[in-house]
Amino acid sequence: QVELVESGGGLVQAGGSLRLSCAASRSVFSANLMGWYRQAPGKQRELVADIISGGSTNYADSVKGRFTISRDNAKNTMFLQMNSLKPEDTAVYYCRIVVNVYDYWGQGTQVTVSS
Repeated sequence: QVELVESGGGLVQAGGSLRLSCAASRSVFSANLMGWYRQAPGKQRELVADIISGGSTNYADSVKGRFTISRDNAKNTMFLQMNSLKPEDTAVYYCRIVVNVYDYWGQGTQVTVSS
């Protein structure tokens, strides 16, 4: 069992930056996937960025060049650095970790970007 807690969301003006954190309750060194997803009102949840086993990263086209996914294994924490934020980035952001056959999700953190 792994519990995930997101933090760092909030209200920011367009062009600003935020860094989201996802703290895991235990080591997730063996994780198959670590990622960030988002869901805006009336839309399906979508992939923002992830890290898969082996270290490869994947980004949605809409955030390439603006967002960066990273992790701190010593702190059992993953991050999403978001720069040059746009109103269309407004959504609830969720972290996700897949460990073996288990799929864990955080409760989400709201990001609102004003125009």
